[in-house]
Amino acid sequence: MEYINSAIARIDIHPTHNFQEFKLRCGKPFPFGANLVPGGVNFSIYSSYATSCTLVLFEKHSPEPIAEIPFPEEFRIGNVYCMIVFGLDYECIEYGYRMEGPNDFQAGHWFDKSKVLMDPYAKIIGGRDIWGKTPDWNDIYHHRSRIAFDDFDWEDDRLLEIPLEDLIIYEMHVRSFTRHPSSEVKHPGTFAGIREKIPYLKQLGVNAVELMPIFEFDEFENSHLNPETGETRYNYWGYSTVGFFAPKAGYAATGKFGMQVDELKALVKELHKNGIEVILDVVFNHTAEGNENGPYISFRGIDNQTYYMLTPEGYYYNFSGCGNTLNCNNPIVRGMVLDCLRYWASEYHIDGFRFDLASILGRDPWGAPLANPPLLETLAFDPILARCKLIAEAWDAGGLYQVGSFPAYGRWSEWNGKYRDRIRKFLKGDGNIGEMAQCLQGSPDLYAASGRPPSTSINFITAHDGFTLADLVSYNGKHNQANGENNNDGTNDNESWNCGVEGWTEDNRINILRQRQMRNAIAMLMVSQGVPMLLMGDEVGRSKQGNNNTYCHDNELNWLDWNLLNKNANLFQFTQQCIAFRKSHPVLRNSQHFQNRDRVGSGYADITWHGTQAWDADWSDHSRTLAFMLCGKHTKQGTIEDDYIYVAMNMYWESLQFTIPSLPSHMEWHIFVNTGCTPGKDSWEPGNEPKLANQKDILVGERSVVILVSRHLSN
Repeated sequence: MEYINSAIARIDIHPTHNFQEFKLRCGKPFPFGANLVPGGVNFSIYSSYATSCTLVLFEKHSPEPIAEIPFPEEFRIGNVYCMIVFGLDYECIEYGYRMEGPNDFQAGHWFDKSKVLMDPYAKIIGGRDIWGKTPDWNDIYHHRSRIAFDDFDWEDDRLLEIPLEDLIIYEMHVRSFTRHPSSEVKHPGTFAGIREKIPYLKQLGVNAVELMPIFEFDEFENSHLNPETGETRYNYWGYSTVGFFAPKAGYAATGKFGMQVDELKALVKELHKNGIEVILDVVFNHTAEGNENGPYISFRGIDNQTYYMLTPEGYYYNFSGCGNTLNCNNPIVRGMVLDCLRYWASEYHIDGFRFDLASILGRDPWGAPLANPPLLETLAFDPILARCKLIAEAWDAGGLYQVGSFPAYGRWSEWNGKYRDRIRKFLKGDGNIGEMAQCLQGSPDLYAASGRPPSTSINFITAHDGFTLADLVSYNGKHNQANGENNNDGTNDNESWNCGVEGWTEDNRINILRQRQMRNAIAMLMVSQGVPMLLMGDEVGRSKQGNNNTYCHDNELNWLDWNLLNKNANLFQFTQQCIAFRKSHPVLRNSQHFQNRDRVGSGYADITWHGTQAWDADWSDHSRTLAFMLCGKHTKQGTIEDDYIYVAMNMYWESLQFTIPSLPSHMEWHIFVNTGCTPGKDSWEPGNEPKLANQKDILVGERSVVILVSRHLSN
């Protein structure tokens, strides 16, 4: 039998149309975007209201198109323009679209054929290849769609699927992590730079990194000069997406060569090899096109009415605080978000996603909160995302606050803003003992009634937005003058305490107290049920000089100064040992809420509450002390016996004697942490904790935390 060459046999590789020197064929409507097919590239783009569409082709970096190919009317299937162009040198071209249609502001239509528009599904975006390089403002096409091809060797890499309750998350900004000269990496401020610092992350002990936005954004959006220093203020944090499918070229050392995809994949692969998951901070609540005065980039000129939430007068609803709001519960937009997350999970092996201002995703097209938001439900039950973590920032800029009530479908976790506020209040001596007890248990007051486990609560005391831990104990108020907004930006509700002096001081007494307060915070975080999240640099005392909104600074206000690792080595060691202690004790990482009773016949409840007197907690409003004990027989697995753990917290301004609850007769208490001791001698390596000399009571210093762990009596 003779075999016919498959390339000849396939009818779909033969053109049916010609335009100038280009050979064309009606394409496939799905998937959207530009995708390689035998002999050519399939271009597919959706628009409900466009009356015509033109494919615009450029040679890479060329200011003018090499061709503009109109889609024949017969290449339109429903509301999708789809066309195969044969013989393209796809590695050397960029593409965009011109859309023609009505231009009617009140009706929500912004069509303008003079604009070249980026493909919403572009997997690589050119035009901003090098961070901070001033663009040519006369360029007719700033954010240029490019064609991706998959030739990365993942070997046997896959999602790590670490149980959520076992995560210890480290929130970082890609550029800030290694941009400071002291990082001494080969490619500072890049994905490659992070790879060089993986040994540091392992040494610290975190097992997940949460990367602030890495989707392509424009750092020059709303950029301007600081009139005092002449320094450029950027859109530095990147919470203003240009393209949802493309990694930020300026974050890649190889971005100027268009290799940002491979560089990011190499980072993910190497993190996975070292047991560290990757969570992306994703921004689906708005885009970089802004309000009515913003630029045409993509969505506005392709199908403004579909992609954005509009008032009856045609203006943009602004529940994001950034000018516009993506219409996420429109079926088309919902499909794009789902396609995007599936792409990152499957093509980049991303382990989870944190959704910025996620409450917006639950609003209908007119802004009203939905009882059963289709997008949130779809993401929760999607088969491809089934093993990915889904984390909501459960509020938005329109006043919708859903911490404890975010539509979860058994899948969604939440940044617990109430945990942050309650811990901060307790830390500075405000009391609120009852609320503090809830925090330590994984916030059952928020989650238990609806059947949501402790791991629903992503516990944090600091995050990128707000004070660092060092600033939390050094400033009573924000100091955002460097932002150029007369100190009007950023929150005023910081729940911070400066320990007696505002900002930097040479007063050794105050500096000792601040060091102790930072250790208190880290200790509390690491013994709380739920999922702890640590802000980049808190482990070494990074300060932003009291600025709680450094969104615009590409300088040392945001960069991690690696000299702090030597300067604050004791704080790093303390944090490292607290993380190791948490990892060593499954009783700190329960998958179900405590029942405050003895469930296993150990003679002790799973958690018991104490004050300065054992078994007698002081729940009064004026109380500033709280202690608790965890029974090691009540572990998350239920079959593995752990140690008993006792934690005493004294946020009073004088030392207090705490009576210690007694252990079973074959056990004795050993000391793991005493923040009242000299830094460097206030924590011990887990497994090597010294025996407590007095097994009946312990003096807990002013504003101090003590953690004890049980050990079997030595023979």
